[in-house]
Amino acid sequence: IIYHLFAFSQQNHYNWLMQKILSLARKAISDYNMIQDGDKIAVGLSGGKDSITLLAVLAEYRKFAPEKFDLVAINIDMGFADLDENEAQAVSDYCASIGVPFIREKTQIADIIFNIRKEKCPCSLCSKMRRGALNTIAIANGCNKLALGHHADDIIETYMLSMLYEGRLSTFAPKSYMDRSGITLIRPFIYVEEKQLSYLAKTNNLPIIHNPCPQDKHTKRQDIKDLIGDLDNNFPNAKDHIMSAIFHPERNNLWDKVDIQTPNCPTSNIAHSVILSQNDDKLLTENDKISQLLDEKNLSNN
Repeated sequence: IIYHLFAFSQQNHYNWLMQKILSLARKAISDYNMIQDGDKIAVGLSGGKDSITLLAVLAEYRKFAPEKFDLVAINIDMGFADLDENEAQAVSDYCASIGVPFIREKTQIADIIFNIRKEKCPCSLCSKMRRGALNTIAIANGCNKLALGHHADDIIETYMLSMLYEGRLSTFAPKSYMDRSGITLIRPFIYVEEKQLSYLAKTNNLPIIHNPCPQDKHTKRQDIKDLIGDLDNNFPNAKDHIMSAIFHPERNNLWDKVDIQTPNCPTSNIAHSVILSQNDDKLLTENDKISQLLDEKNLSNN
């Protein structure tokens, strides 16, 4: 009896959480006009909890959505020798059970990055190569959109990475159009927390392909994730406040890079104004050039 009561309680919590995540995903889809009638959406299946949960949620949303659209699940096999084929088959079987075609594309990305190029910091190049492969397969299968499982925590982590390592305030957009490929990227989980996805995947026993990459859990992103966790522990609601700042740029109190003219007021007496002189502009321009050169150097090293 106790077992059945526990199972019943767990199932009820799963249903509640699925409805909660569906509601947040539907809000994101509506707020950013992510899906239209006739779309054919490729879901990038990395094999992790985020992407498989995205597929489950979009398949559920499709049942009652006002838009009529098709789904295709695409997995990029990077070519790691120790990939668990049973896990990959479980993902394929799950896709079949929810009526979504599954495409597994085998590549040599792992060999190129780790054996041929011997990258010391492989994550950026790996991401670009996987995204390129995803776009190619999506286009070949008639897809006009690519759905990725990035969630609210990813937004904050990317924002912090850009600020601390690049010196700029930037993160990825909920929806973006890629000119070269003609594919529109959508991220329906921008309002969803990672812990919600983890619990939903675990409760529903969604199939996971464990990441065989040797860099897994040893990246700058993981360092930032740990930092944000510490901030949230030491400063109540810190993560929520960072998220609020990102989603409400109208509240920002940052100055523009323009001259501020203050007639009849000597510079020495200006206490609360920012004056960017011509020399300041030159300095900023030089800093931009230096940043560009560093970016180019990083790309060439990759």
